[in-house]
Amino acid sequence: MGITALQAHGEGLGAARVAEYRGATTAAHFGNSEAEFAALRSGCGAYDLGFRARISLTGGDRTRWLNGMVTNNIRDLAVGQGVYAFLLNPQGHILGDLHSYNRGESIAVDTDCSQIEKILATFDHYIIMDDVEVSNLSEQLTALGIAGPKARAVLAAAGFEIPDIQPLQVQSVLWQGNECSLQRGEDLDHLSYEVWVSPDRVRSLWDALRAAGAAPVGSDALELQRIVSGIPRYGVDIRERDLPQETEQARALNFNKGCYVGQEIVERIRSRGAVHRKFTGFLSEGAAPIATGAKIVAGDKDVGEITSSAALHIRGRDKTVALGYIRREVGVPGREVSIGSARATVIQLPVSDSVLSQEENSLEQRPA
Repeated sequence: MGITALQAHGEGLGAARVAEYRGATTAAHFGNSEAEFAALRSGCGAYDLGFRARISLTGGDRTRWLNGMVTNNIRDLAVGQGVYAFLLNPQGHILGDLHSYNRGESIAVDTDCSQIEKILATFDHYIIMDDVEVSNLSEQLTALGIAGPKARAVLAAAGFEIPDIQPLQVQSVLWQGNECSLQRGEDLDHLSYEVWVSPDRVRSLWDALRAAGAAPVGSDALELQRIVSGIPRYGVDIRERDLPQETEQARALNFNKGCYVGQEIVERIRSRGAVHRKFTGFLSEGAAPIATGAKIVAGDKDVGEITSSAALHIRGRDKTVALGYIRREVGVPGREVSIGSARATVIQLPVSDSVLSQEENSLEQRPA
């Protein structure tokens, strides 16, 4: 797994530990993961997004072709707007997930480094006589993320003129006389931005954000933020055996866009009724780690499995937040289930801020 462009400037970054995350080597934490998580929720945190891979699609058929490949509507994207989508096989199973943005003369595709080889191979397989050119820009483009209620103020203090952009919208901006791209995150409840820059500018951008007041945040805190936000991760919470509707990611699906690979299965599920399983969250007492694949039991029957978990210290008590799949008829918020020796409650995702009170929270993440 390659090192990220930011981590290649490791001297002086202050990372306490580095580790593999989503297919790349980056900072796991900067010495205090609980403070890093708190910054994301109530202050401002800056983090490495070099574990994301960038693909550019050009050519006259790019929009029509990609619209026929993924589950969301590429055809009607306004310039600068993006969507989240799945890439499926003909049987409707999920080969990967990605974001796509209309950049005017090209389409930018963003995914995890751990998925890039499979996605590029799938794209190559389906380009026959189409006027589509696929370029892997991962070596020429990287990104930093910034999140928290103070994120906008920190960006301004770092020298950005911030355009009025909507969630999943990206716009070219100037920073210190150089062009880069600013993207706003999808979560309406937790403000975040991404800054896409060339690798030779990423260290100076990192230093500017830090000097403007952003706390450094590693992948441990990012993973906890992901789990409490209820966002499934491909390869962990979403596997190739899963079907789109099982993931509960309605934001990835568009039923009015026309045909695409796997569309017949997705439409059949919609027309004939819901799938039997659904992705949801669980909250249990205690901070014992829950293993990936741990069985969920209700009424002495196996009704699901855990895919991710993280331990929290909430209001003086240890609790564990977990993500996983459960049979739909059982997965009602408030329903009690067993996970190993622990009792747990099915909860609505994302986990509410009232549960995650920052004044009383501390964190020890325990990846499943």
